[in-house]
Amino acid sequence: MAIHQKPVKTPNKTHNGSRAQVLRLAQHNWESGVKYAKSGDWSKAQVAFDKAVNGQPQDALYLLNLARAQMMNGDAMQAHLTAMKVVAMEPENVIALEIACECLNLQNRHAESVVLMQKLPEHVTRSARYYQLLGESLFSASQHEQAITALFDGLGLDIDHVLSHYRLGLSFNALGLKQEAIECFRTALALGMGPGDLAAQGMLTFIEREICSWQHAKTDLVILRELAARLPAESMAWASVFAHVTVTDDPQEHLRVARSCARFQARLAEPLAPVAPRALGERLRIGFVSADFHQHATAILMAEVFEQLHADPRFEVTMYSHGPEDGSPMRERLKLACAKFVKVEAFSDMQVAQMVRNDGIEVLVDLKGHTRGSRLGIFGHRAAPVQASFLGFPGTTGADYMDYFIGDAIVSPLAHANNYSEKLALMPRCYQPNDRQRSKPQPCTREEVGLPQDALVLCGFNQPFKLSPEVFDVWCRMLRQLPGSVLWLLQWNDQSPAQLRAEAEARGVDASRLYFAPRVGAKEHMSRLALADVFIDTWPCNAHTTASDALWAGVPLVTYAGNTFASRVAASLLSDVGLPELITTSLADYEAKVMQLATDPAQRQAIRDHLVQSRGTAPLFDSHSYTRDFGRLLWAMAERWSQGKPFEHIDPIQGNLP
Repeated sequence: MAIHQKPVKTPNKTHNGSRAQVLRLAQHNWESGVKYAKSGDWSKAQVAFDKAVNGQPQDALYLLNLARAQMMNGDAMQAHLTAMKVVAMEPENVIALEIACECLNLQNRHAESVVLMQKLPEHVTRSARYYQLLGESLFSASQHEQAITALFDGLGLDIDHVLSHYRLGLSFNALGLKQEAIECFRTALALGMGPGDLAAQGMLTFIEREICSWQHAKTDLVILRELAARLPAESMAWASVFAHVTVTDDPQEHLRVARSCARFQARLAEPLAPVAPRALGERLRIGFVSADFHQHATAILMAEVFEQLHADPRFEVTMYSHGPEDGSPMRERLKLACAKFVKVEAFSDMQVAQMVRNDGIEVLVDLKGHTRGSRLGIFGHRAAPVQASFLGFPGTTGADYMDYFIGDAIVSPLAHANNYSEKLALMPRCYQPNDRQRSKPQPCTREEVGLPQDALVLCGFNQPFKLSPEVFDVWCRMLRQLPGSVLWLLQWNDQSPAQLRAEAEARGVDASRLYFAPRVGAKEHMSRLALADVFIDTWPCNAHTTASDALWAGVPLVTYAGNTFASRVAASLLSDVGLPELITTSLADYEAKVMQLATDPAQRQAIRDHLVQSRGTAPLFDSHSYTRDFGRLLWAMAERWSQGKPFEHIDPIQGNLP
């Protein structure tokens, strides 16, 4: 990291002796700081620069170097304030502006960073670094079109800036321009991102899956896994952990990548002072952190649980929302389902952590994990004495600052505990909550949704990133063996239908047998979903919320359970709804089970009748008993801390759930 220098100044002879001595001492301290900084000792550099500033508090250069040292030592908040002193003195000082904005970005204050950067006077020359920072800020503030413009302006001055190509890919992807995103990631990889290659390769591999562009699928997956295998044991690098979880079935690989990314996300976190164990009160104070407190799959699953916890006098629920205000009925419903709803998207990780601490939260639950918009850095500050990961991410966070991972005996059995950095807290039933208030299927005909009336409909409504050439091989083989059958898929994007039709033709299946359902509202979707004959699951990442939707709609579902959490979710759902016979553990059994159901209308109808009846009887759909069990689990976590006991696995089968 560069430091800023200036020529030696000789004190003016008109200064009195004491003033000249102060100036000389300030310059001496500054020179010492420069030497320390050049040697990489930023702690000593900061001390020296601070002394220099004390001697000459209006010296812009001394302040700039102090700000740089503060930032390098992880104090982004103070570094921002120091840099802003220079901006106030010299509004055209681009370096001060860039440091201030970089510090704002480090605090997740991206919108403020954008506003500040755009205040630079028009006549001041913009550097490549200026546009790079502006592009980063705009992207992080979800202003993607403007981010693309800024990043291209920066590349016009520095075409080989690898992070700009990577960020361009992220912005193109956010706008749904998948092919453009792929090209940007390939460019970034060609230029070489060093430790960042893992993130770029993960995004590349994932987006190719999203649009079902499989020409390079095998090669890109091999490269991704090689990069993961080469991660040093104590590495700290950004990664697309979700990509690994969805495209591979190696839990140790998932853990290795998650650990590296979790360290990176908390690299600037300074843990707050530990909270000494204390007796718990009559109400357990629980905090939930998420960007998805709006119309989102996580909110749909959790809504009724929140409402019941809020109504229970033993709990006090606070929601910390770092996501958008979408104005949806779900958003308003959630605001009523807690004692306190706090919008924290504009606050730094440290500020949010301090809010949590001030609120006296005893158990803090993250609902995001390694998914888009996650804020694991909040947890890196050890905001609460007990911290847990739940629901939003299908795997370990890899974070040593997360105490528990909430799962169940099927998705995360104790036999798999070495695949998690956290202790396992197991629900006595399926880990996934369900909202009984969601709509039931209403009368709907196949003609209304464009399906052939007499066809056998195999439904694969998973998002296309869960598809792979291997999955499609099996599906097409079944279609060839089932005359009159069709494959019904969701059209998640504009690119995948043409790709999948071509892939079907290449496997000997007429493309006209593929039907694509447009995205519609929840009520309409649930009604049309009931028209399917069999829901065929994907691997190594199963249907999750989509699977519970299918079961709620009364559709028989066949799954192939693997070795990881992501590949065992549908198995847990089927077990909880009383249909373990639809769980398979090999591809041969999976294919045989689908074929059996496909050719046995009576068995399909019996399963459908069972599922319809189960809406009111199965544990999977009993939100009251689910919330009771969930609450007991949260109390068990808190009680171990309260009693000064080390965190340990919590398993109701072993009797350590109160």
